[in-house]
Amino acid sequence: MNFRRFLLVLVPYGWLLALFLVPFLIVLKIALSDTALSIPPYTPTLDLSAGWAGIKDFFGALDFENFVFLTQDDLYWKAYLSSLKIALISTLVTLVVGYPIAYGMARAPQEWRPTLMMLVILPFWTSFLIRVYSWMGILSQEGFLNQFLQWAGLTSEPLIILNTNWAVYIGIVYTYLPFMILPIYATLEKLDVSLLEAAEDLGCSRTEAFWLITAPLSRSGVIAGCFLVFIPAIGEFVIPSILGGSRTLMIGKVLWEEFFSNRDWPVASAVAVILLLILVIPIILFQRNEQRQRELEQ
Repeated sequence: MNFRRFLLVLVPYGWLLALFLVPFLIVLKIALSDTALSIPPYTPTLDLSAGWAGIKDFFGALDFENFVFLTQDDLYWKAYLSSLKIALISTLVTLVVGYPIAYGMARAPQEWRPTLMMLVILPFWTSFLIRVYSWMGILSQEGFLNQFLQWAGLTSEPLIILNTNWAVYIGIVYTYLPFMILPIYATLEKLDVSLLEAAEDLGCSRTEAFWLITAPLSRSGVIAGCFLVFIPAIGEFVIPSILGGSRTLMIGKVLWEEFFSNRDWPVASAVAVILLLILVIPIILFQRNEQRQRELEQ
């Protein structure tokens, strides 16, 4: 029985080891290296033919100069703060838009739910790049949105939306909205309707029953949806590059420029390591807090 449990745990841990820990250690090693005009464009490189002396020289040549450099240049911490702001606002807007949709799907008749689910995931049948590029035509000054606003009399002249942060918010919310809807819908669908009926029988209005029962019981779906939106949004590169233009500052764009334009792999790796820590540490702390609450409840 213990051997079976070991095999069961071995699969996910082996997956994390091969596809997360090993790549992370490689990126961390590059972050501790120095830029060089070579292939690969950094030093030192490990030469096992030199034996223990080569290994000792290899580790002795690693340093934290790239991380120190990130603290000295305003560009990087401004990019981190801007990315956090855009990701947080986008996640909040996605939650405000996605929760009512998920709630409506969960309360829809049983025969309609598969169709509504298909409509939510339908955008994934189209290429991600095509969907983002289509927003360029919608948000441009001659695009459909400005034409509609002028036709409705809401504006007298075209609005400048493309190449601004507003366009980035729209692109992120549109792209990641299904990732917010699906986990909330999965939670709400399992909700026992008799709890709401009992609350109403005891004198609660529908609004009070929602805030006292539905909202707390859907907390796990909301948290999962927020993580699924926030984590990729903070490192987003395609949407700010296409819709945000050169004025939008996000760490994903900075990371791409360091890797491919400046060819400074050590600094780019240091940027990636810090970004990963920004994302992983809060998740670990949240999981520990959830585990402690479960233990207290038991």
